[in-house]
Formats: sequence, structure tokens, C-alpha cells
Amino acid sequence: MTLRLENKIAIVTGGGSGIGQASAIRFAKEGAHVFMLDRTVEKAEKTKQTIEKNGGRAEVVECDISEPAMVESAMKTVAERAGRIDIIFANAGVNGKLSPIETMELEDWDQTMSINMRGTFTTVKYAIPYMKDNGGSIIINSSINGNRVFSNIGFSAYASTKAGQAAFMKMAALELARYKIRVNSIHPGAITTEIDAKTDRSEDLEEVQIQVDYPEGGHPLAGEAGKPEQVANLVLFLASEEASHVSGTEVYVDGAESLLRG
Repeated sequence: MTLRLENKIAIVTGGGSGIGQASAIRFAKEGAHVFMLDRTVEKAEKTKQTIEKNGGRAEVVECDISEPAMVESAMKTVAERAGRIDIIFANAGVNGKLSPIETMELEDWDQTMSINMRGTFTTVKYAIPYMKDNGGSIIINSSINGNRVFSNIGFSAYASTKAGQAAFMKMAALELARYKIRVNSIHPGAITTEIDAKTDRSEDLEEVQIQVDYPEGGHPLAGEAGKPEQVANLVLFLASEEASHVSGTEVYVDGAESLLRG
């Protein structure tokens, strides 16, 4: 049986947990040699161990995507070790600090922009030289926020980066089509990961909250938040040749949640 990513070289940013971890494991199961670019090396190493126990191939490269020089160096390292890059999953990101617009600190806004928006840009930018000859697939992890959903108060910086990622994806899809590089974005809704537990909320956020009740808890399809593995299935499809004619497309993976919240 032919594996869907047999002998492909795949990069996953933020492969140590959540959607990145599930996608790295899924890629490796389908035959890819996976390189995880992660600032938390210890967590990525655990993902690597899981992949190797299942007979897959994985390596970890320390990289903070908010540092352009580290991203450029990481891409060069992967290309030197593997000879090329076929797949990029630009997954790493943060919610950032949730605050009212009026009281949000500029430093908090800039940090979210630096990681989510500039980090996505540099991930794509520095991968292109190693993908141009053979083509490939780039998948950007955006969100329902900033695209279909604007009701999550306090997420102004986060939503702006996610809207920016979707626009950047479409620009890149056209520009890179000449090299047979496909570029798409995925837009998860609520997914059970560690990111919410890591999110800092300002004390005055409650003052601007808008109370909205959603039927069935806001998750029409399953009645609960999605799982990272469900998102990884979509990422795998977009990375594979099964999606060879799909580029410049936003794909929502949210169980219809955003149709309630938009």
C-alpha cells in the first residue's frame, strides 16, 4: 500500500502539542520525514519519540518563529539534512493577551503580531528557496476568529493576525503557483488543546464582554469542541497529492460553530 506522503519532507512549526503534534504524528504515519520547529524542544522531543515508536521518522530543530534569523537558519538546516522541503505546516501561534482595545498594551499587540503574523510570513518566506524546484504544499493554521467570527471580545490582536494570515495565504497562492507550490489555510473552531490554559486575560476584560447564548453550547455538529486529530486529518489531505488542484482556499474545520457565532 502506497503511503500518502511517502518520502516527503515535512516541516511542522509548533509540533510539541495540540494540532501541530497531531499533524506531525499523522504526517509520519503516512510516510513523511517530519521536522518539528519548536521553541519548546522538550515537548517536541516527546512527539518525536511517539513517532519513532510507531516506526516513523522525525527530527527536532529548535526555533522561535518570532525570531526571523532562527527561522531562516532552521529552514537551511532542514534542507541540508534532507535535501529539499516538500510540505510546510505553519502552525505555531499564540492567543496573546486578551484585553479591551482601550487598555491593551502596545507590547502585547506587537508580541501577538510578531509570533502569529510575522512568524507565518518568515516561515513561508524562508521555505520558498527549498521548494521552488519541486513544488509542494504550504498549509497555514488560521482560525474562525477574524474570518467568520468577530464576537470573541478581547481577541482583537489575535483576530487581526488570523485575518492577515488568510489574506497572506491568497497572495502567496497566486505568487507561488508558478513553482507548483500550493498554499491553503485551515480555520479551526474550538479545539481541545493547551492554548487556552496558556492564555493571559486582563482583569478589565469582563467590563467589555458581550453575553451571547448559543444553542447546544455552540457546537452544532458534535455538541463539543473538536479534537486535534480531526484537524490533522484535514492538514494531511491538503499536504497530499489528493489536494493537487486545491490552492488559495480557506477550509473551515469547526463543526459549523462559526455559522452560529458570525
